Amino acid sequence: MISKERKAEIVQAHGGTDNNTGKPEVQIALLTEHIKALSGHCETHRKDHHSRRGLIMLVAKRKNLLSYLQKNDLQRYREILAALGLRK
Repeated sequence: MISKERKAEIVQAHGGTDNNTGKPEVQIALLTEHIKALSGHCETHRKDHHSRRGLIMLVAKRKNLLSYLQKNDLQRYREILAALGLRK
């Protein structure tokens, strides 16, 4: 779970203002933070298949947002990948 303070930091860093949570960059960054937390949980609790399914759904949602951003604005896509360190 992401704390309110951490979520506000992510929104401020990627959205420009505190209320701009609709930008794809903000949504991708929030999903990435949630994925990191949930993947740590899944490593600890290997038999928790319900959480693993939720993790797979979050990764798919992030993938869809990334493909949307790649189709519509390639520069913003490259910037968010560099900022979050998603691709190697």
